[in-house]
Amino acid sequence: MKKLVGYITSSIPDNNFTVDLALSMKDAGVDTLELGVPFSDPVADGPVIEKANHIALESGFSLKDLFEVSSKIAPNMDMLWMGYMNPFFHYGMENFLKKAKEYGVNGMIIPDVPYEESLLLSPLFKKYEKANITFVAPTHSENRIKKVVEHAQKFIYMVAYAGITGSGQKEDLTTIIETVKKYSDTPLYIGFGVDEKTCKEKSKGVDGVIVGSSFVKHLIDESLSNNEKINKICETAKIIKEKINE
Repeated sequence: MKKLVGYITSSIPDNNFTVDLALSMKDAGVDTLELGVPFSDPVADGPVIEKANHIALESGFSLKDLFEVSSKIAPNMDMLWMGYMNPFFHYGMENFLKKAKEYGVNGMIIPDVPYEESLLLSPLFKKYEKANITFVAPTHSENRIKKVVEHAQKFIYMVAYAGITGSGQKEDLTTIIETVKKYSDTPLYIGFGVDEKTCKEKSKGVDGVIVGSSFVKHLIDESLSNNEKINKICETAKIIKEKINE
């Protein structure tokens, strides 16, 4: 069965809601939670997730909130932290990995760290037995793909196009999928632009999908009550999980 990774931004509108939403998403078919660490300049994300980051920060988000939320979610479902290097660097990567070990968070997705720099972090991730998720993109050469997937852990994050999350761009991914599979047995998941309409097509040839903006747009919709937000996000998750496994 193909897997569904679901992204939400932490602590919108508050910590308790994030916990309730995450566990509801698990019940709706989300296999792995990608919990976003709010940051002021989320360069890989589109306007929906960027807005969510700003909402969380303007509401007073701190890493203490992230840790409180994670301590309640991670024991109950597979979970990763997704964030940019700045917060990890300032808190200390080893300190973050210690927290991950303490709470049962299984790894991190850090999109603004190039592969060569991520190698410098490998000993720390290995020490704490956590995954640092590898990215591949349509712009990568075969030699580059071979290099970056060699030591991939948990899953490989395939960027569906050269751009930001949430946009509707299309690219032929057949070649890159075949190339990744040639050099790695690690599951390959596709992200960027995956929603109810695109998920079935995008999931062809891969082992899972990563969905963010389609969930977060409901999370930041002020016209919805908290219960309505959970219902809409979970309904979206159920639809996507069903379509990618048809």
